[in-house]
Amino acid sequence: MDRPRIVCLPNGPYYLLTDAVPRPVEYLQNSRGESCATTRGVALCRCGGSANKPFCDGTHGRIGFRDAKGTPRAPDARRDYVGRRITIHDNRQLCAHAGFCTDRLASVFRSGAEPWIDADGATVEAIIDTVRRCPSGALSYSVSGVEHRDQERPPRVTVTHDGPYAVTGGVELVGVARPDGASTEHYTLCRCGASKNKPFCDGSHWDIGFTDERN
Repeated sequence: MDRPRIVCLPNGPYYLLTDAVPRPVEYLQNSRGESCATTRGVALCRCGGSANKPFCDGTHGRIGFRDAKGTPRAPDARRDYVGRRITIHDNRQLCAHAGFCTDRLASVFRSGAEPWIDADGATVEAIIDTVRRCPSGALSYSVSGVEHRDQERPPRVTVTHDGPYAVTGGVELVGVARPDGASTEHYTLCRCGASKNKPFCDGSHWDIGFTDERN
């Protein structure tokens, strides 16, 4: 397998599949004395309740975790904010509210203003640098009619501090429909259990005060 994959188990954890080729399990055999083999991976908590975060400990079953989407949630709609030299694309349904855009470049990403993005509010270079830091894939940009959405990075899943799993490097998310304009190279997955846009993070960890003292 060229890259790892993530499978969302129904009403259960994320399964990070790191080796799709079945390998013998040491010290385990069947009644005929043959080695038992399986694929390799780890189960990652997404209900928010595991006592062994980021790993699943079965708490999802005890608390009745459900992976259905909730309401209200932002609509799946991508908007284009056209400037003189750059166009910024944004889909609010993907936003994890990490704050990199509004904190770093408030002249462009203007909380409470309408429209909330001013594509002429800073230099092209500053806008590109800020958009490339968006972990969720909600933001991308086009220059001279060419859209830039993904980056060249090795596959990685980062357990963010009191926040989602930040996935980069094209880790495949198996069987999940993506919102309009979503990146397949980077995205954020809910691990607090409260997102209304599961499996993607929608910033609900802020609302419920999710913490992970071990991370």
